[in-house]
Amino acid sequence: MWANRWLLAGVLSSLGVAANADVMANITDQKLDQYRVQGVESFSPEAGLELWRSDNNGRSCTQCHGANPTEVGKHAKTGKVIKPMAPSINPKRLTDSKKIDKWFLRNCKWTLKRECTAQEKGDFLVWLREQ
Repeated sequence: MWANRWLLAGVLSSLGVAANADVMANITDQKLDQYRVQGVESFSPEAGLELWRSDNNGRSCTQCHGANPTEVGKHAKTGKVIKPMAPSINPKRLTDSKKIDKWFLRNCKWTLKRECTAQEKGDFLVWLREQ
């Protein structure tokens, strides 16, 4: 009886992860389509990684999120723990279009002192969704 419950819990958990992966794929594809409408022709995961690692007058993505997106980060000013960015570790990442827009706006302004371009956002998304 208990074995069946654990088996059922495992199956349901797997279905939840798979459902989040489908949502993540749909949301990121929608975002990439938005950026194409803005004139971007193709995206580069290598450029996304370069943006992740770039130093912008002492500020970078890795400053708060850590060098490895599969690991927990820590906000540079507040010390608040930041869950891993990698969808493979944190299945809720890249599943909410509004949150993607919110965090691109806030973090690009803080890190780059400007909004990210559609090219930068797309490059970053194609890199991050592989993590």
